[in-house]
Amino acid sequence: MDLRKLKTLIDLVSESNISELEIAEADGKVRIVKAGPPAPTTTYVTGPMQPQMQTQAAPPVESRAPSDVPSAPVPSPEDAWHVVVSPMVGTFYRSASPGSDAFAEVGSTVKEGQAICIIEAMKIMNEIESDHAGTVRKIFCENGQAVEFGQPLFAVE
Repeated sequence: MDLRKLKTLIDLVSESNISELEIAEADGKVRIVKAGPPAPTTTYVTGPMQPQMQTQAAPPVESRAPSDVPSAPVPSPEDAWHVVVSPMVGTFYRSASPGSDAFAEVGSTVKEGQAICIIEAMKIMNEIESDHAGTVRKIFCENGQAVEFGQPLFAVE
């Protein structure tokens, strides 16, 4: 079989969803098999496992001139903000319906227990309430975005 034809067949298999191709001609037979993902392996450990303690030597202390000593980091205002996180996996919505106003905007004041967004999970609309009173400083999610459990939704100051 011609080398160019063989290369074309290899490219065809690698670029398609075909996992195997076999061609028989008068001058020979060719079988091309695409390598799949490795088979999962299971590791069994027998007997009790002992925790291993690793110790590292402390790095040598260098003497520095007073001007080389880094200053303590200046806390940013964001460090004082309370972050409201998602209590579930679902789709984040800022309002009850597409045409209505958002529950909370940046700069709006919210009370503890006030609904600030909706998370749709399994076709059920769950109102998420603020667990902290204050002013909304940041909204971390876009309308219609998928959110995970524990993902930040709002920053409230």
